[in-house]
Amino acid sequence: MKTSLIPNLDAAADFDAAVIFVAKVEGTGDSNTELNAWTGGLFADLVERKEFSGKPLERAVVHRPSGAAVPRLLLVGVGPAADLDGPKLRRASAVAARALKNKGVSSLAVVPAGDLPADVVAQAIVEGVGLTAWEPDVYKTEDRPEGAIERLAVVASAGEEGLARGAAVADGRNFARSLANEPGNILTPTELAARARAMAEESGLDCEVIEEEQLEALGCGALLGVAQGSVEPPVMIIVRYEPETPSESDVHLGLVGKAVTFDTGGISIKPSASMDEMKYDMAGGAAMLGAMKAIAALKPSVPVTAIVPSVENMPGAAAQRPGDVVTSLSGKTVEVLNTDAEGRLILADALTYSHRLGCTHLVDAATLTGSVVVALGHERGGVYTNDEAWQARLLESADRTGEKMWPMPMDDEYKDQLKSPIADLPNIGTRWGGSITAAIFLKQFADPTPWIHLDIAGTAWHDSKKPDIPKGPTGVAVPTLVDLALSL
Repeated sequence: MKTSLIPNLDAAADFDAAVIFVAKVEGTGDSNTELNAWTGGLFADLVERKEFSGKPLERAVVHRPSGAAVPRLLLVGVGPAADLDGPKLRRASAVAARALKNKGVSSLAVVPAGDLPADVVAQAIVEGVGLTAWEPDVYKTEDRPEGAIERLAVVASAGEEGLARGAAVADGRNFARSLANEPGNILTPTELAARARAMAEESGLDCEVIEEEQLEALGCGALLGVAQGSVEPPVMIIVRYEPETPSESDVHLGLVGKAVTFDTGGISIKPSASMDEMKYDMAGGAAMLGAMKAIAALKPSVPVTAIVPSVENMPGAAAQRPGDVVTSLSGKTVEVLNTDAEGRLILADALTYSHRLGCTHLVDAATLTGSVVVALGHERGGVYTNDEAWQARLLESADRTGEKMWPMPMDDEYKDQLKSPIADLPNIGTRWGGSITAAIFLKQFADPTPWIHLDIAGTAWHDSKKPDIPKGPTGVAVPTLVDLALSL
């Protein structure tokens, strides 16, 4: 999608449509002289007839407006001007683009609302429209809409940096969504590694794939134990970004993402209902690869390394059994009480390996537990840490990007659940506080490095379409991780 800034709506004469964001209307619509001029007085009529009031995501279309150079105007409400922020503007932009892209509109001019900084406005609009370029229907052969916004102009005098940032974040998030959308028979660990390599080469990043034989030589017993029931070989994908002009900071950000390309649960097999969705059990790894794609384009001043362990968890003849003991890369031994608690096992070895790569600050993301969905539903992801100051930095980024996350407790008492008579620790605790004990398990392999765990099991996938996003993978965490890297 080609993006630009234009000085006014008159400069959009060759565009198919214009979107005008409108704050909540107080009183009549007569006072908005600019909107009435563009619409030939129709705006005041819409307000008077109670067809439009500017409430969030409300829409009204004006065809062949007498005062504007474009063939149609889409008015989109954004609610009270005082409450408007970047995330709300991004959502309104996505809603507008989704309403227009399959109706013959390929070029779009957008008139912002409110008094937000120019770069915030430009990023929100470009990111919101850019996200509509992705749809989950890649394997449909019939009834597949082909519309897309190919040109986007923001009516503003400044915001070039915001245009670039919005395009990069949308591109990275769409890449993550495309990976998480792929079925398990197509996106195996080997195929995920191939796509990571292709993305890295295109983006100017370095990519290394550690394959099964080398994983055995390293001693990644926790990861290999999960993979042993599948005919698909495991991999650990390493993607590196090095800044051209490094800052004086000694921070080396490590992004660790769980990538179980299909999760049956292994011998502790899952119920068949909704098991098809377990193709997105690699959404954490997808988020890290999507973030790296955006980071390569935006060039933060600190080095960033993504570590993505990838396996398929199957109940084959060679699959690990409940009760097996594995030796992790760290040397710690783990009693595998439940083979469906596999994500923490592969992350354990990846977190240990991140220390060897010199990462000074860590964030991992994983569709790790159903317990976090019980605790927080599908609205917020859980955040767990061993370093409150590091967590505060990430939550600031989440707030700026509009991603809803919630800090969870990590009290020492929870570790009492992780005791094994035969090994250093079991891979599960009791059913109570399950997302917390999973994080406590990971902490044993992250310490002493400042570390954050994001449990995105409830936010990585939408079961139904929303006004701004289709059913399927969300690309959650990409905006927050990119903002975090840039803030460092």
